Amino acid sequence: MSGVEEVDERVSLDFLKHKMAKFAKERDWDHFHTPRNLLLALVGEVGEVSEIFQWKGEVPKGLPDWKEEERIHLGEELSDVLLYLVRLADMCGIDLGKAALRKLQLNAIKYKASNKYTQHP
Repeated sequence: MSGVEEVDERVSLDFLKHKMAKFAKERDWDHFHTPRNLLLALVGEVGEVSEIFQWKGEVPKGLPDWKEEERIHLGEELSDVLLYLVRLADMCGIDLGKAALRKLQLNAIKYKASNKYTQHP
């Protein structure tokens, strides 16, 4: 057993928020988890995701040519980004799920489905 908990169900942002809060509290890290510190950690993790793609050029959806260890590494780094983002939102008092849904609604107004874009807007 690797000590890594397997999850077979869908995971909510709220579940992750509570898991991250518990994780930080158990390690007495709350005083380190300021919005600024979390933002800087998040940016660092985004950089790590960028490094994975840095010399690959364009890659097809689903990453069919990637080795399993590359996919696992990408999943770990994307998870770091997600976890820091969830923690940052929590420390800022932002309901990330509601904020994301609101942003999708605003984007639907801004970018009408009837408009077909041939270039990035």
